[in-house]
Amino acid sequence: MAKDLQFVDTTLRDGTQSIWASESRTGMVEAVAEDLDQAGFHVVEVPLMPYNFKKIIRELKEDPYLLAEIVGEKMPNAKKAFMGEPGLVLFELLETPPSVSKLFYDLLIERGAINRVQTMANIFGNLKTDFPWFLPYLRSKGMEIAHAIAYSISPRHTDEYFVKKTQEVVKNEPDVIYFKDAAGLLTVERLRTLLPIIIENSNGIPVEFHTHCTTGLADELYVEAMKMGVRTLHTGIPPLANGSGQPSVFTTVSNAKYLNLEHDLDLERIQKISDRLMNIAKQEDLPIGAPLEYDYSQYIHQVPGGVISNLSHQLKSLNLQNRVDEVIEESIRVRAELGYPVMITPYSQFMVTQAAINIATGERYKVVIDELIQLAAGVYSEDSGYLMMDQNLKDKFLSLPRAKELHYEPVEDVPVKKLKEQFGGPTLSDEEFMLRYIMKGTKDIEEMRKAGPHKKYFSASTPLLELLDRFSKQSTIKHVQIQGHQGSLLLTNK
Repeated sequence: MAKDLQFVDTTLRDGTQSIWASESRTGMVEAVAEDLDQAGFHVVEVPLMPYNFKKIIRELKEDPYLLAEIVGEKMPNAKKAFMGEPGLVLFELLETPPSVSKLFYDLLIERGAINRVQTMANIFGNLKTDFPWFLPYLRSKGMEIAHAIAYSISPRHTDEYFVKKTQEVVKNEPDVIYFKDAAGLLTVERLRTLLPIIIENSNGIPVEFHTHCTTGLADELYVEAMKMGVRTLHTGIPPLANGSGQPSVFTTVSNAKYLNLEHDLDLERIQKISDRLMNIAKQEDLPIGAPLEYDYSQYIHQVPGGVISNLSHQLKSLNLQNRVDEVIEESIRVRAELGYPVMITPYSQFMVTQAAINIATGERYKVVIDELIQLAAGVYSEDSGYLMMDQNLKDKFLSLPRAKELHYEPVEDVPVKKLKEQFGGPTLSDEEFMLRYIMKGTKDIEEMRKAGPHKKYFSASTPLLELLDRFSKQSTIKHVQIQGHQGSLLLTNK
C-alpha cells in the first residue's frame, strides 16, 4: 500500500544542472540508473532535454541516444520525466516546426526514456491555444503531463496573478500541477499565502512542490508544505542536493517522520547511490552540494542556481570569471527594464546573457540578442512581462535593423522528409537528422564520434569489472585477493 509521501527525484537533471553545470555524463547515469529505478521514487528526472543534447555532444563528446537507451534499459519501471516545451529548444521557440519536436519526443519514447513531460505553464502563454498540437500529441503518446506554475517576485506577480494562472492551467487538464520555485525565492510566510491559492484553484488536480536551497530556507519550506497537505516533493540525492539544487531526500524524509508521514523509499539503496555519486564527484573534481547560509541577495537578482552555475562555467572559459558579480548586478537592471520576466528558463538566460554582453562591451544594449527583440514584440506572450517593458527600450529594440529580419510567429509545419534535404538527404536516419538539426551541422557530431566510447564508472552491476579494470592499471599493486562465501580468488598483476 502506498504511503503518505511521494518523491520526484531531481538528481540527474535539475541536480546536475544546478550544481555540476549539467555535467551528466553517460557513465555517471549508467552507474546509478538501476538503483534509481528500484529506490521507490514516484518520478525520476532524466537529463535528456535538447539543451542536454547540446551539452552532451559539444562538451562531453558523448552520444545522447546511447544515454537514452541506457535510461530506458536500466530504468524500465520508473516514471521518467524531463522539462519539455513545444519548441525543440527554448531559445528557438518559434523556429521549430511541430514535426521536428514530435520526432524528438518519438525517438526518446521509442527507447523508453521518458513517460512524463513537465511544462512551464506561465512562461509562454497558453499552451492549449497558442500551441494547439502540443498537449494532444503528448496525450496520444501516453505521457503524464505536469504543468509547473513558476514563482516570482515583482510588482506584477500578485496573489491575483497566481489565481489567474492556476485557473488557466486547470483548463489544460494536466495530470499534475507543481508549484515551482526555480530561484529558491519563497519564504515560509509567502508559501502560506500562495500555496492555499494554488490548491484551492486546482480543481482537485494533485499539487506537487519544487524549490531550491539557494537561500537556505528550502528544508523549512518543505516541512511547511507537508503541514499544508502537499504529498509529493521534489528532492535530490547528495552530492547533487542542497547548494543551489533541491533539498536532500534524506533530510526531507527525516523531517517528515516528525509529522508522522510515511514513505516507500528504499533509503539503503539511495545511500548507495549517494556514495557512488560522491565518489564520482571526488574523482572528477566536481562540486559537492552543501547547505547554504541565508542569502538575501537572491531576492534582489533572482538568478536561478543552475543559471549561475552555467554562467560561472562559461565566463571561466572566456577568462572572465572575476566578473560574475558585475553580470548579476547588471541582470537586475535588465530585468526591471524589460518588465520583470519570471527568472526561469529561458528568461533568466535572456537576462543574464544580455547583462554579460552589456558588461563585456562596456556599453549597455550596444549589442542586443534576438530574443529580447522578439520579447519586445510580444512573441513570448503576456507572461514575459513585455507589457510593462520600458517604452524607450522597446522602441529602440524594435527599430534595430535586426528587428526587420526576425519573424514573430511560429513557423509553419514542414514534413521531416523535406527538412532532411537540408541536412544530408532522404536516406538520413531520423536520429542523425535530429542530431544535425539540434547542433546546426555535423562538426560537433563528428568530433563527438572521434572521442570514442564514454567513460565508465563504478555501478551496482559491475563492481568486479571496475575493480579488475583499475587493478590492471596499477603497476605498483602485484596481488589482490577476493574473498567470497564460496571461497577466495587470488589475482596477480603481471
